Amino acid sequence: MFKQIFAITLMNLRNLPERLGASLVIVVGLAGVVGVLTALLAMSEGLGATLKATGRPDRAMVLRGGSDAELNSGLDRDSATLVTEQVGVRKGADGKPLASRELVLIAELPLKRTGTSGNVTLRGVEAGAFELRPDLKIIAGRKFAPGLNEMLVGKGVTEQFEDAELGQVVRIRGADWTIVGVFESGNAHDSELWIDTDTAQSAFGRQGYSMVLVGLESAESLPAFQAALKAETRLNVDAESQSAYYARQTGGSTAMIKVLTTVVSFVMALGAIFAALNTMYASVSTRTTEIATLRAIGFGPLPVVVSVLIESMLLATIGGLLGALGAWLIFNNYAVTTLGGSFTQLVFNFKVTPRLLQAGMTLALAIGFIGGLLPAVRAARMPVTVALREA
Repeated sequence: MFKQIFAITLMNLRNLPERLGASLVIVVGLAGVVGVLTALLAMSEGLGATLKATGRPDRAMVLRGGSDAELNSGLDRDSATLVTEQVGVRKGADGKPLASRELVLIAELPLKRTGTSGNVTLRGVEAGAFELRPDLKIIAGRKFAPGLNEMLVGKGVTEQFEDAELGQVVRIRGADWTIVGVFESGNAHDSELWIDTDTAQSAFGRQGYSMVLVGLESAESLPAFQAALKAETRLNVDAESQSAYYARQTGGSTAMIKVLTTVVSFVMALGAIFAALNTMYASVSTRTTEIATLRAIGFGPLPVVVSVLIESMLLATIGGLLGALGAWLIFNNYAVTTLGGSFTQLVFNFKVTPRLLQAGMTLALAIGFIGGLLPAVRAARMPVTVALREA
């Protein structure tokens, strides 16, 4: 049986050049399916990875009670200071509670790709923000000086927005800010503008803060910290780990992308299956005489089925590899911006991972199998006499 399978498969592959046009229909169709699927999944993967990298379980974000995001939260000075004095907060290098009282606003800058205005997160931070975020590195220039209208910009902002380079002066809400440094963190902060908190309050007429970021003694200290906040009658706040906050913020976006991916992939997969069916049916029809002759000289139906399936899945493999390679070359680390949970632009890179490539190849092989199965069964079940008469 294996010798028969080998013989028929070899014959089919040798005849592929004669059916090049029909075979390319399968290859190109599956390349498109795998490429689109991989690109959409890479977008979801990149967005999720960027937001996931922003949070750590040993840092807690404290917002006003009932607030679900920094932008709609507000804490007065006394409350923000009281938060930093609770149990579970670790001490910084200066021996004081490691915390950053932060003010989050929205600024507008023109996008490079369109020239239209895009919302950017403007974050007022205290000195503790840099110790709390050791992954943030100044890659050009220096830190801003407290009390001056100086600004740090994330690397993603400089890449996607105009007039956001080192040394430029940007006007935000009637105030001019000089960009004195560019930082890179590899997470959502790369999409932000950073200024001094006190300067931000003075420039924009704000008295309080949006939230307080605190460093915990350990991730296990979070329940005790939350309990202390609840027990403090002067506070009306909610606290959660920074990683949990950003996971919650990205949930809606990634879910929407996954639904879109599923719908688009399903529609394209159906088209590819029908294309494979039509192509393989046409291929079997043109080889009726060959198949009938093989059956007449003693070849069994199973080798015929297997040989047709091998041909179909080989074409599917080629198409899948081309689609995966194209997606990796075009989209891996491709930088884009999208609206984040705070209605500000979030810069992130597509991530084409081995897991996504494997998913694309699995889909290609499944389509190749389904597309080749029915024509293969038809070829095997065709009575020899009928096949010879049709020939």
